[in-house]
Order: sequence, then structure tokens, then C-alpha cells
Amino acid sequence: MAVPKRRTSKTTKAKRRTHYKLAKTTLVKDKNTGEYHRPHHAVSTDGEFRAK
Repeated sequence: MAVPKRRTSKTTKAKRRTHYKLAKTTLVKDKNTGEYHRPHHAVSTDGEFRAK
């Protein structure tokens, strides 16, 4: 098993962890109900998607 030769510094760890962030959720407004939901997903109140 591989063992690190040198200790990882705080700066190096912080630089690596800059990419560990949450992605912003995109929301769209439903034309019929006015409710916000994720694109390409059904609306929670009536269960319809693209009036079908």
C-alpha cells in the first residue's frame, strides 16, 4: 500500500477542496400553475409535465 512521502499542507488541501461545492439548482416557472420546479421534471401539485 502506498504511503505519502510528505505531509499535505493546509494550502494544498484547501486548493483541492475548492471544487467540493454544491451546484446551484435551476428552477423554471410552470405556465399553468405558476409553481417553480426543476426543468424536465413533473410539477408536484398536479403531476403533469408539458401539459400531458
